[in-house]
Amino acid sequence: MEEKKVLERLQRQCARMEYCVSDIRRKALKAMEGDADAAERIVASLVKDRFVDDRRYAAAFAREKSALQGWGPVKIRFQLRGKGVSDEIIAEALQEIDLAKAASKLDKLAAERYRLLKDDPQCRLKLLKALLSRGYGYDEVEAAVKRVMQTQD
Repeated sequence: MEEKKVLERLQRQCARMEYCVSDIRRKALKAMEGDADAAERIVASLVKDRFVDDRRYAAAFAREKSALQGWGPVKIRFQLRGKGVSDEIIAEALQEIDLAKAASKLDKLAAERYRLLKDDPQCRLKLLKALLSRGYGYDEVEAAVKRVMQTQD
């Protein structure tokens, strides 16, 4: 496909939704049928014109995953690293998370899961495991489990 057409198509996509550099690089490489030099020129143009910005992407990703999916900072960091975002940018993005809302979301997740597991003899262990898999730190999870088990019993 012609480089200019691919660039215009990717500009339209980036105008509708945030992408990180690695995602756009993959899309450009596929559209250019493996021509790495052309794909890099397209990516460089998109970055220069601020269609793609890892800082903006990481901040939006962290806010969205924390607020909507209830992900903790550990899982968000892991996912952003997988996308090739630098640790410095990830640290900035994690500052975007509203800690009060994240704690409230963790408590809500703990309460929902507790209702499902309360009759299970391994309730506490399974609750810890479920919340840790959401990407929260052990201390946060343990405190949330204690709170939910005290209030629900």
